Amino acid sequence: MAVNKIEIALKEALKKAMVKCNFVEDYEINQITIEIPKEKSHGDYSTNIAMQLTRLLRKNPRMIAEQLIEAIDKEEANIDSIEIAGPGFINMFMKKDALTSIIKEVLAEKDDYGKSDAGKGIKYNVEFVSANPTGDLHLGHAKGAAVGDSICRIMSAAGYDVTREYYINDAGNQIYNLALSLYARYREAFGLDFELPEDGYHGQDIKDIAVKIKEEVGDKYLNANHDEMIAFFRKEGTKFELQKIKDILAEFRVHHDVWFSETSLYEENKVVPTIEKLKEKGFTYEQDGALWFKSTEFGDDKDRVLIKSDGSYTYLTPDIAYHLNKLDRGYEYLVDLLGADHHGYINRMKAAIQALGYNSDQLNIDILQMVRMMENGEVVKMSKRTGNAITIKDLIDDIGVDATRYFFAAKAANTPYDFDLTLAKSKSNDNPVYYAQYAHARMCSILRQAKENEITVADHFELLINDKEMALLKHINEFRNEIADSAKSRSPHKIANYIQRLAQLFHSFYNDCYVIDKENVELSKQRLALVEATRITLKNALNLIGVEAPEKM
Repeated sequence: MAVNKIEIALKEALKKAMVKCNFVEDYEINQITIEIPKEKSHGDYSTNIAMQLTRLLRKNPRMIAEQLIEAIDKEEANIDSIEIAGPGFINMFMKKDALTSIIKEVLAEKDDYGKSDAGKGIKYNVEFVSANPTGDLHLGHAKGAAVGDSICRIMSAAGYDVTREYYINDAGNQIYNLALSLYARYREAFGLDFELPEDGYHGQDIKDIAVKIKEEVGDKYLNANHDEMIAFFRKEGTKFELQKIKDILAEFRVHHDVWFSETSLYEENKVVPTIEKLKEKGFTYEQDGALWFKSTEFGDDKDRVLIKSDGSYTYLTPDIAYHLNKLDRGYEYLVDLLGADHHGYINRMKAAIQALGYNSDQLNIDILQMVRMMENGEVVKMSKRTGNAITIKDLIDDIGVDATRYFFAAKAANTPYDFDLTLAKSKSNDNPVYYAQYAHARMCSILRQAKENEITVADHFELLINDKEMALLKHINEFRNEIADSAKSRSPHKIANYIQRLAQLFHSFYNDCYVIDKENVELSKQRLALVEATRITLKNALNLIGVEAPEKM
């Protein structure tokens, strides 16, 4: 989907030419592909529309291209010249002011540059992280947080109406075991005998919470009855653990709009009516004392148990109620970011959505593949600080938020990933986050130097004719498209790739083009405007993946 002005103008000009040639009248403008050629000799922009029309028109593509070139309004599209290449590629060379006009656009829009209405306000609910509130967020959660938050930032910039949601698993056995573990440590805090449950939690954080509870309530719960004790320590344990999660996510520059409690599904009676709906529609049956969901009728590989023979729910049952709740709240699409062990979850949940009367395509489940931490070529499994599993806190302390977030965003989330800690710590151009941030700091340095020399930013750019300047301008112009494309495919790594290319093009421009030249102040002013436009674009791009743009390094 083209959302930048140059490509839209080219597509509209080509569409008009097609109509003028009596080729086709109802051709969708978004079916026309416009690309930036790798070779400068192939033009500023290129299209294969002549080849696309060959099958439809049953004509030679070069002949189609020749007719289109004859019919296109070059003046209206700001085209300087057009050539045909190979079997029928149409290569378009733009007027310089068509490219330099992007500078004014960036300088005017500033922090809003890159945003569009490509998403047309479609309501999305994106659920990510959703770790049990029973301990620290580990490596997998760090990836989920970085990728999920980046997706939400990118989609919002592309005009989608995005809600970020965290599902609090606070109703299962893990919370019961948390309560028992806390009670044991609570007794320990008084110097009393205690017994940790077999599946309990042994971390230092449990001891710390127990001490805080002792300070707050004294010995009130030492002799409480079992139900009262469990209810209290469930509530307190969840509260403390959840606050820790919120605090570390905030430090990681991740926020959620909605924190949805699983317990609320039971308190607000959402689970039983969901089961009843499936029963009413004829999508359940009883077998061996259990209630089954006919998920195979909707493409699942086997039917799924909803209520076990002992009367308890499987984990799937409240999950179905939760997804129904989200759709009933008015979201047009749901996105779940889940770990690599959840592949089997996709078909059963899509089956449930469809059985309940919604379109299964309204649920998108993105699987995040495993991350392996590497340092000096060796696998790192445990934190050097604690000797336990690596946590978000470890990563923040070791390499910082910027490097952690950039490295997680830089690789397609659905592929396994080796996270190179050695590279992430290095201050060299091989480190992609350092390379990008250094480019921004260099731009800021140039702008400060210009201010000291009383050189201001120009508002006209006729002197910008260098190939390196043009390459930089064309890439800046692609930013809006890149965001829209990355949002549509939920692919933060595309933004990371864009950032690397932008930094590369800037460094190349900087090495070839003398920006501040007291002997040629007018050219300096115009190049300064290009530097500022590049800086704004880079800062906005880094922000989309939660990375800061330092002014000094």
